[in-house]
Amino acid sequence: MTATTDGSGVGHPSRGAEAGSPDTVLTTRQAAGEATARAVEHLLARQDAQGWWKGDLETNVTMDAEDLLLRQFLGISDKATTEAAARWIRSRQLPDGPWPTFHGGPGELSATVEAYVALRLAGDAPDAPHMAAASAWVRDRGGIAAARVFTRIWLALFGWWRWEDVPELPPELIFLPKRFPLNLYDFGQWARQTIVPLTIVSALRPVRPAPFALDELHTDPRRPNPPRPLAPATTWDGFFQRVDKALHRYRKVAVRPLRRAALNAAARWIVERQENDGCWGGIQPPAVYSVIALHLLGYDLQHPVLRAGLESLDRFAVWHEDGPDGAPVRMVEACQSPVWDTCLAVIALADAGLPRDHPALVKAADWMLDEQVLRPGDWAVRRPGLPPGGWSFEFHNDHYPDVDDTAEVVLALTRVDHPDPSRLERALERAARWTAGMQSRNGAWAAFDADNTSPFPNRLPFCDFGEVIDPPSADVTAHVVEMFAHLGRGHDPRARRGIEWLLAEQEESGSWFGRWGVNHVYGTGSVVPALVAAGLPTAHPAIRRAVDWLRKVQNPDGGWGEDLRSYRDPGWIGKGVSTASQTAWALLALLAAGERDSEAVDRGVTWLAATQRPDGSWDEPHFTGTGFPWDFSINYHLYRQVFPLTALGRYLHGEPLPGTRPER
Repeated sequence: MTATTDGSGVGHPSRGAEAGSPDTVLTTRQAAGEATARAVEHLLARQDAQGWWKGDLETNVTMDAEDLLLRQFLGISDKATTEAAARWIRSRQLPDGPWPTFHGGPGELSATVEAYVALRLAGDAPDAPHMAAASAWVRDRGGIAAARVFTRIWLALFGWWRWEDVPELPPELIFLPKRFPLNLYDFGQWARQTIVPLTIVSALRPVRPAPFALDELHTDPRRPNPPRPLAPATTWDGFFQRVDKALHRYRKVAVRPLRRAALNAAARWIVERQENDGCWGGIQPPAVYSVIALHLLGYDLQHPVLRAGLESLDRFAVWHEDGPDGAPVRMVEACQSPVWDTCLAVIALADAGLPRDHPALVKAADWMLDEQVLRPGDWAVRRPGLPPGGWSFEFHNDHYPDVDDTAEVVLALTRVDHPDPSRLERALERAARWTAGMQSRNGAWAAFDADNTSPFPNRLPFCDFGEVIDPPSADVTAHVVEMFAHLGRGHDPRARRGIEWLLAEQEESGSWFGRWGVNHVYGTGSVVPALVAAGLPTAHPAIRRAVDWLRKVQNPDGGWGEDLRSYRDPGWIGKGVSTASQTAWALLALLAAGERDSEAVDRGVTWLAATQRPDGSWDEPHFTGTGFPWDFSINYHLYRQVFPLTALGRYLHGEPLPGTRPER
């Protein structure tokens, strides 16, 4: 079969090939080639003039609800924003009344409470059918009293819940030594940044006048928080429940000068970590609570710190003009992912056959090189003296680079012929050194910190909002191992320890658990290519077991899917509606394992080609990204573009060979 190239420089099968040929390999390759060319064109058209890519990062309506609650608390609500946010929130409600936290998922109590309150702020009447259905659903599941702590904190800000019935979080926590249990650095970076401002809020217990009552969200308005028995004192839950009661008593006798010093120290901690764009850590929850905390301490809304913080939150809003009846809707992103999206886009385009010196790749490489973090952050608490050199997820986040982004950026940069090779090599060397130094004691890698594995933070009554520590994971470790392999360091002792850890972590089924993507399909799609790139033979038992598992869970339509419920219910592992990104992850593993000519790969590639839209994109309403397993799910809108293109490119052109970068 002959190949032609279009203006992108990507080779694809000639349209003169016989589409009706009985040769299945030929017709599959032809379909893959044409799909690849369309996808390349689509992705190139989405690149920003500065060189980056960014897709929408969709989560759930608590982001939108809390944004309206923040505006109400600060007195800065405006009609256009409120109405547009309300339209978005209404559009996500399930027919029976509640709101889910992911597409196709069940209703979730806290999300429903927050969405309901936000719609009340927007003027929706409590007896309107959609509101009455929501409040009845909430009451049937225990009312506000059964909601998570964060939801009750938001309600306490307006007197809808008693501060006395919220777990205590004393600001003196900031003074705990770094080696003391439950010090700030025992928490994952996202929890740490949220907890510090909330210690201020917890200490000051503000209450703004409530614009309405919420009796309809209680099972019994006369007893909104009926007493519950404590867990046995001999259990961890019981122990920490009693610690919380002791902290409530401590509040009454806390030494005032010590408390004032703690509040001031917490404020300094927050201000020191504000990024250049005004945000905190590049994510919405710490930014929201930091604004509230500093405002309570006397920062007015025109103070440069708060003004920049509020402006950064406005940039998290995505406006669409195609809402109900043509009216605009406003969706708030929990975070923005330009570094992550850009490195994945570069990998996809390069593996699809775009020349290594293509202007789009060079421009993206320039932008990524400028984003390398060259200053210490909180990670240095556990790794003092380690020179910086990582990348973060967002536009601006110098305090919290992460290992996963760093590994993938390196993998992207190794695919580009940059006009300044010495600049590129210096960046790669810094990244490799920093990543190696972030290895945990067990030989694996976590996202933001090394050895962030204390068992205590997750036990706190306050910490019911998802994962609050950052232990090593198979997907991050796999990306690091793959990075070392492509730098020609696959036999480095650190890489070998990572491989040993991955082999020991394989599930009995043959899959790997996915921490930052859904779920076992993501974990397996990350680990198998890494192990093969690092030199593990495709005949290795671990690889064969993974292949067998992927074949077993392939859907009848040829694709792969896995529902987020797999994080809680093993019966969902490897099961779900076929999606473009998850099908691509499975194909990446099978292709790396040498299954290019297998029926499973043929069916998967055929599914991707058949489900592609005419413009070269794919639809994917399902959430395939993970913030906290089960508790916080993400739909990365660019996943549906970059991962299918990567898989199709490797199907057509083969695996990228590790350690074969051009000599300089």
